[in-house]
Amino acid sequence: MASSPERVLPRHAEMSQFGVRDGHLLVGGVPLAQLAARVGQTPFYAYDRAALRARVASLRQALPPAVKLHYAMKANPMPALVAFMAGLVDGIDVASAGELKVALDGGADPREVSFAGPGKRDIELRQAVAGGVLVNVESMREVAPLAAAAAELGVPARVAVRVNPDFELKGSGMKMGGGPKQFGVDVEQVPALLDAIGSAGLAFEGFHLFAGSQNLKPESICEAQQKSFELALRLAADAPAPVRFLNLGGGFGIPYFPGEQHLDLRPIGDNLAALVARAASELPQASLVIELGRYLVGEAGVYVCRVLDRKVSRGHVFLVTDGGLHHHLSASGNFGQVVRKNYPVAIGNRMEAPRQAGASVVGPLCTPLDLLADRLDLPDGREGDLVVVFQSGAYGASASPQNFLGHPACVEVLV
Repeated sequence: MASSPERVLPRHAEMSQFGVRDGHLLVGGVPLAQLAARVGQTPFYAYDRAALRARVASLRQALPPAVKLHYAMKANPMPALVAFMAGLVDGIDVASAGELKVALDGGADPREVSFAGPGKRDIELRQAVAGGVLVNVESMREVAPLAAAAAELGVPARVAVRVNPDFELKGSGMKMGGGPKQFGVDVEQVPALLDAIGSAGLAFEGFHLFAGSQNLKPESICEAQQKSFELALRLAADAPAPVRFLNLGGGFGIPYFPGEQHLDLRPIGDNLAALVARAASELPQASLVIELGRYLVGEAGVYVCRVLDRKVSRGHVFLVTDGGLHHHLSASGNFGQVVRKNYPVAIGNRMEAPRQAGASVVGPLCTPLDLLADRLDLPDGREGDLVVVFQSGAYGASASPQNFLGHPACVEVLV
């Protein structure tokens, strides 16, 4: 019997990028049970190439062509995914020498790779200079080893200054600028750092400002971008060379929880168009850069685990799976949530089955923290069913304690 045609479910946050056929979620066009068989085990993460490509294309359409798009690979450093993204975006932002290796191995252009992080070791700074990538300087301490590496290797040490601004991204899930921060250099200390960079003969290229992340308010993002541009203009007066690189950060959020809406890109695109026009006259050599991680990959990934047992405890249903917080710390609520909320979760091999009164999806770990869904309306779960956690393309496997309690590691696939 022929299968029914693919259809896309209504545009709920967790389903807008995936189709369903014969009750099975499709990831990369492959029915979930078939994909699980192909992977050979559960749990696993799967990332959809078409969804990644579509997200980058939608951004390109919304943002001015002159704005460069960088992928912050801390969101998902899976090598195959990074190599795929390197062919879609303009550059890669890394936060360690390990990530730098993945980016360069994946075909990223060294001229469009930037290296940030508050605690770079001297050997990492040397690797960055040797690789020809841009180092976002975050401390006066970094100047001397960068100069030494440049002298030893006979190549320029390309640098930008990461600035800790005197403002924050309002409404962001994680604030990374404003107030005392371990990231970047306080704005009032930047002129002295710029002087040291010039004296040391480093190849100054610009500024990096990143005020916050996971923001769904376009007006807050626009305000932060405007303030970042104005701050860069002021600081440029003390720079030892013209500004050629201005990273305005990111902060673009994705919807995870009930009531959250997709970010409206239109005002952000209009705001950036105005900044591009200003830069043409006020920073004529500068390229404006937007650095995004979660926004590019978060909605393109799913985490899949299998129901091992269906338990009823005092009238409450628990679906016990082979996956949990050791693979997906974020979904468990233990990666920055103040009040735990459920990620979107479904039974991926019975997408069209009716949902019943709330059940909890838990993992195999001996801790009550091992919770993937709490009292969520789901189809009547059965042993062998495939549980899907959506919005799982960012801060998943690499951000989770996979060695905790000695359970098997998950695998990752790009479909």
